[in-house]
Amino acid sequence: MVDRATGQRKQIETTKRIKSWWFTNEGGKLCVSIRYGPHVIELAKGKYSIEVADESALIDSLETVKQALETGELDAQINTASEHARRVFEPRLATK
Repeated sequence: MVDRATGQRKQIETTKRIKSWWFTNEGGKLCVSIRYGPHVIELAKGKYSIEVADESALIDSLETVKQALETGELDAQINTASEHARRVFEPRLATK
């Protein structure tokens, strides 16, 4: 935060709501979504989350996502989310 009177930056402590990246579906299974900024990545056509049976299977699933990221399998989806984020910010940047 910048102090308006002095123009100096200072730290303040505040609460911030963090969007959860997991949820439990109707069947009781754990679902995890992958985000790029505020955007949820579409992992496959119409699929926005990974469903696992329980927390123990979560690590294996996240390792699979990590490998997919490293090999570029999710590049198209990330580029789509990135382009959408740019379109949202471009009007704001043009006015500055």
